[in-house]
Parts: sequence; structure tokens; C-alpha cells
Amino acid sequence: MGECDDRSVSSSPAPSHAPSAGVLVLAGTPIGHVPDAPTRLAVELAGADVVAAEDTRRLRRLTSELGIELSGRVVSYFEGNEQARTPMLVEALEAGERVVLVTDAGMPSVSDPGYRLVAAAVAADIRVTAVPGPSAVLTALAVSGLPVDRFCFEGFLPRKSGERARRLADLADEPRTMVFFEAPHRTSTALAAMAEAFGADRAAAVCRELTKTHEEVRRGGLAELAEWAADGVRGEVTVVVGGADPRAGVETDPDSLRAAVAALEADGIRRKEAIAQVAVRAGLPKRDVYQVVHID
Repeated sequence: MGECDDRSVSSSPAPSHAPSAGVLVLAGTPIGHVPDAPTRLAVELAGADVVAAEDTRRLRRLTSELGIELSGRVVSYFEGNEQARTPMLVEALEAGERVVLVTDAGMPSVSDPGYRLVAAAVAADIRVTAVPGPSAVLTALAVSGLPVDRFCFEGFLPRKSGERARRLADLADEPRTMVFFEAPHRTSTALAAMAEAFGADRAAAVCRELTKTHEEVRRGGLAELAEWAADGVRGEVTVVVGGADPRAGVETDPDSLRAAVAALEADGIRRKEAIAQVAVRAGLPKRDVYQVVHID
């Protein structure tokens, strides 16, 4: 967690900004090696009027390794204080200041502090831009070996077992590759829950300490990975899970097709869309399913 430090940090003068040109800059930071940082990150940090950081101590280590000094104010902005601190930062933006937001690693607001500030800035008609940087989501997806043409990011799973099971049940038929963040001490439990919800053999990859010295990517079925993780997992963890086979779970006999359409209709889906979904899952033309459903 960050510490509050509202003192100015010395040295080179910040670039001048028009009085009404307040800008919120979401600055991506390296997820591992500092040399991965884009050149613009150092420029933005050195020239900011205000730097809001999830952890001010990590910020100081980062600026030291980048070889820069901050000329603006440094304030902490983390989960515990972001709701209270957001109005202060919006006031700074409305006063024409350039506010740079950084989190411990990766992109602010993506499972990190920042969303509240972005929403408040947008509501106040303040410009929001970003310094793109390394992303654990895309890095894990790219190295997983799983399909990347369509994917979804699910963030952290609920900690409570019941809520986690319900979330995973909702995702059991998701055809896209799924990306999750997970705490190391909960990785084995999460993988076991996924194996129960998605199937023991569903393909997945556990990506640990991405871009760092001890980077590891372990691939296999969910049950196999859960067994491996039972011995303990250390470091930052991103889990990538293959999507469901869209044709799985629907038999092609008439009774099964009618039952599948009826189940979707019971969930509030219109018949035309239900027929289309069942046709895809069964690997049949829509007209064939339509004819089966409409037989008297």
C-alpha cells in the first residue's frame, strides 16, 4: 500500500501547460524489467504537476532506476484512499494541472486503482490519455499458446468459494480464451475450482513472474495445473484458460435440440437467437434447428 507524501520533489522545471489544459495521464509501468518502460514514461513523470502513485516508495525506486527527478507533487492513490482522494485530483485537473497516475505494475485502472479517477475526469470533461506500457494480460495471452483471436479478461475471481463457483459456472460455456489474475496463495484453489467448473482437461496456462528473472509458464489441463500449484506458487500470477468448444454439450437428436432451445428461452433469450446459438453449438445449419423446433 502506498504512503501519503504531498511534498514537492526537487528539481528540473516542469514544462509549461496552458491554464485550462488539465490532462490526466494513465501511465503504464513495467511488469518486470525497468528497461521495458517506454521513453515517454520518464518524460511524463519528470514533467508532471502531480504524480499519483499506488505506492510512493515503489515510485521512488522506479524514478531512480529511470534516472529522473520529479518536479511535481507526489501523492499516494491506492485502494484504501482513492475514493477520498479523487475529488482533490479532479480539482487539480480543473485548475489546469497535468496529473500522471501510476500503479505498481502494468496499466492503471485494469484491476488496479484508477477507474474512479478516470470516470470523474470524464464526467468533468477533462482530457484523459495514456502512456501505453507492458500488460500482464496481453503478455500472458501471447505466450500461453492458446487461441488469441478472441479473448476476455475476467480479473480476480471472488475469494469466497460460493461466489467463485457461481462466477465460474457462468463462464463454463464462454467460447473465448479467458485471462484471470490470481494471488499466489489462492492459485491452486482457483485452478481446482476451474477444473470442476470447466472440466479437468480444459487447456490452460499459468504464467508466473512474467518478464522477470524467474519467469515461468506452465501449460496443461486445469486439474494437472491445480496439482502442480498445490506445492505452492510464488510471485505475480496470470492464468489463461481456453474457451469452451461451442459445439460441446448439445446432442443433435430432435429432442435434445428442442430442449436446448427451450432452456435458452427460459433464460429470457428470444427464440430466433436461441435457435442461432443452439445451431452453432450443435454444428448445424440454423434452418435445420428451426425446422426441428417448429415441428408440431
